[in-house]
Amino acid sequence: MTTLVLALVAGAIIGLALGGLGGGGSVLAVPALIYLLGFTPAEATTASLVIVTLTSVTALVGHARDGNLAWRTGLLFAAVGIVPAMVAGAVAGHLPQAALTVAFAALAALAALAALRMLRPAHVEMSGDVNPVKAGAAGAGLGAVTGFLGVGGGFLAVPALVGVLRLPMRRAVGTSLLVITINSLAALGARAGTGMQLDWAVVAPFTAAAILGAWDGKRLAKKIKGKTLQRLFAYVLLAVAAFMLADVIA
Repeated sequence: MTTLVLALVAGAIIGLALGGLGGGGSVLAVPALIYLLGFTPAEATTASLVIVTLTSVTALVGHARDGNLAWRTGLLFAAVGIVPAMVAGAVAGHLPQAALTVAFAALAALAALAALRMLRPAHVEMSGDVNPVKAGAAGAGLGAVTGFLGVGGGFLAVPALVGVLRLPMRRAVGTSLLVITINSLAALGARAGTGMQLDWAVVAPFTAAAILGAWDGKRLAKKIKGKTLQRLFAYVLLAVAAFMLADVIA
């Protein structure tokens, strides 16, 4: 019963983050599965991809219906990340835990830098044309992160979409969900042949709670101004980075 409650609570929190902010929840799923629910790192990264994919699709539908989705940008961003996600997903299963720990530390540092960039008062939202080179480089890197560490990458995709590609925050949130969905599916495809068995008695309620949380997060985000939403995302991102660094140091 305790395991079920933990799965439901963790899933709801992660769903809220994904639905409302377009990221941040997925990177918390892996440590939640490991430290709260007893999954091994390999099981946690695979289960996280399942949870993130289904939850992101759910949230994506609502954001697309509201017009908060830059299809061209998102598809370009995600397309170049498919191959890196699949390659990294295949490689990740053969690496020692120490390598994954170092990778998480580097990821935490990137998350902190992205958050600080979004908090700069001089930042101005724009919805200009897509720069294919910038979109390609950012998308490829994000795909590799998704496949390697089993995170959806929205906590890095949103800052990239806002700071590099100059999307307004609301469109960045919806577009991030499209990128997360495609990258997560690619990474799952790379892991499909590993024969790993997941504990569906935990993964299923975790996912269900995340999906419900995503709808609530999306409704909540509609009530928040774009600039406030951006700052909220940045603070959540800083908290995630601190959590990841603390986990690596411990």
